[in-house]
Amino acid sequence: MSRSHEEMVELLLARHDRTYAQEAGIELADMPAPLFQLLVLANLLSARIGAGAAVATARELFAAGFRTPEAMRGASRPALLAALGRGGYRRYDERTATMLHDGAQQLFQDDDGDLRRLRDACDGPGQILERLQDFPGIGPAGAAIFAREAQGVWPVLAPFLDKKALSGAVRLGLPDEAARLADLVRPDQLPVLASGLVRTALHRGAGDPLR
Repeated sequence: MSRSHEEMVELLLARHDRTYAQEAGIELADMPAPLFQLLVLANLLSARIGAGAAVATARELFAAGFRTPEAMRGASRPALLAALGRGGYRRYDERTATMLHDGAQQLFQDDDGDLRRLRDACDGPGQILERLQDFPGIGPAGAAIFAREAQGVWPVLAPFLDKKALSGAVRLGLPDEAARLADLVRPDQLPVLASGLVRTALHRGAGDPLR
């Protein structure tokens, strides 16, 4: 018996009920500190490393006190490298430490340490995505990761479901259009839906990815 779109989304949200930001311990809100933490997570997740290691590394960075752009730009390199190593990010630790420090410094130079200034200076989602890619280590994939999670607190981005999320929707037999998928959930569920669809796209092996 085939499942309806509504039933499939209900199963998806039950199976994957947390965003990557939530797994990293980020209490996302439209405030400078959690938005910066999300930018850090997007940087880590967009590298060629497993999502689990990226999330674990973000948690280590935040536990070490690097939760604000002020703290990140003032961090000593040994302290940054140690946190990256504890999270399992050793392969890219030198390069990533530089990008995180330089990105925090750039955020101060361009937007007074507040990503909301970046958003407010942009003309729509497309320009926001472009501006995010000005930060070291944030390319198209990193900007998309940020937008998938941030759309819950930045309604201007919603509904945001990139190619990776839409490929997960196709795998589940769901619509491959962001607007149609958004109609299946409440606005506050969009980030969870996006994360669940990405996890579905990344699922390895045959069979039902929700089992």
